[in-house]
Amino acid sequence: MSNILVVEDEPIIQESLLRLLQRQGHDATGVASVAEAEENSINMYDLIISDLRLPGEPGTELISRAAPTPVLIMTSYSTVQSAVEAMKQGAVDYISKPFNHDEMIMTVKRILDKANVEQQNTLLQKEVARNYPIDGMVAHCEPMLEVLDRVRRVAATDTTVLIVGETGTGKELVARAIHSQSKLRKHSLVSVNCAAFAEDQIESELFGHERGAFTGALQTKKGLIEVANGATLFLDEIGELSLDAQARLLGVLQDSEIRRVGSNKTIKVEARILAATHKNLAQMVAEQTFREDLYYRLNVFEINLPPLRERGSDIRLLADTILTRMAQRTHRKSMSFDEEAYQQMLHYPWPGNVREMENVVERAVILKHNGSIEAEDLALNNLETDQQLPLYELENRLSLDDYFVSFVKKYQARYNETELARMLGISRKNLWERRQRLEIPSRKS
Repeated sequence: MSNILVVEDEPIIQESLLRLLQRQGHDATGVASVAEAEENSINMYDLIISDLRLPGEPGTELISRAAPTPVLIMTSYSTVQSAVEAMKQGAVDYISKPFNHDEMIMTVKRILDKANVEQQNTLLQKEVARNYPIDGMVAHCEPMLEVLDRVRRVAATDTTVLIVGETGTGKELVARAIHSQSKLRKHSLVSVNCAAFAEDQIESELFGHERGAFTGALQTKKGLIEVANGATLFLDEIGELSLDAQARLLGVLQDSEIRRVGSNKTIKVEARILAATHKNLAQMVAEQTFREDLYYRLNVFEINLPPLRERGSDIRLLADTILTRMAQRTHRKSMSFDEEAYQQMLHYPWPGNVREMENVVERAVILKHNGSIEAEDLALNNLETDQQLPLYELENRLSLDDYFVSFVKKYQARYNETELARMLGISRKNLWERRQRLEIPSRKS
């Protein structure tokens, strides 16, 4: 049990309190003043219970001297003012004499329980910081450790960062990690998915517009870049921007100013830019679909995220982490994977990367209820197994539209529209629009 120091100058009350605490299994020691308390190593105790009025110095003197040990103040002079003063000085709680024994026992238990939880949380946070240096990121393989190192190095700077990686590899998570470790962490991270807006909307969303600038512009609107003034702006899927929007974004990076649609006035904006894409921007520059000058402005510092299939033992660790989170979220009992399930995950190509793994594990948790998740619960072998190349190889050999068609046709029987859109890194609206343009029938057709 706990080690408690009682500081009370009235012998009868001190003895009574010591016996009460000892009957509860605590190791309790009694002294009569602050000076006597300090002769003992006051920081070795789990709790100090002290009278307010003591010979020499008041009991509240122990609050700062014994920190972080919690101090419970008791007094027979119970007034609101003395209670407030004690709490202002940092007392963990306040109890009046004569106290009810049950009340004292419950108060002591609550304080010790809270202190124990806080201690466990501190230890857990240190353990998490050691094993998973960036919140939410499991990283033990060499490529991911290099990612973490680059995040730490660039976070403290104002440098523009380009985050590159396949859909579902965690580009937004890296952006959030950079922001959370930067000097702008107390400000907002403004995130924009450039693929979520139609071409005629993106400039208005990014740069804002004046009232009457176009049909439907009923009032002046700030753009997201302006909203991010003094903060961090994350532009996801930057490769989806039109050439016109790219030209205007270049002006922001060069001159730190924007001009709303329909306005002749410029507005000064200072925002740190983080950008991400699953596309090969260098190839797009060669094909003249992405501005070369903007590419070099964005690609000051590049962080390249490895696909899940190249992360080796991280696959097992990620699966366990996701399973624990999903089981808690769905109020399931403790769950685990059997070895065959692990092996199936290790050999599966994961075209949707971590995002796809989250979907697969969540579905297995919902269907399994509890116990061990087996390979058949993951249903990874239900994918087409004909002579088609894996999608990650198709991506390198086919055009973007061909890859999109192959991906949707291959997985639409297994995932709903929301999940498909999430795996592709686009909105449901954008998925629907591309279906129409590329004439991909839905599974209901």
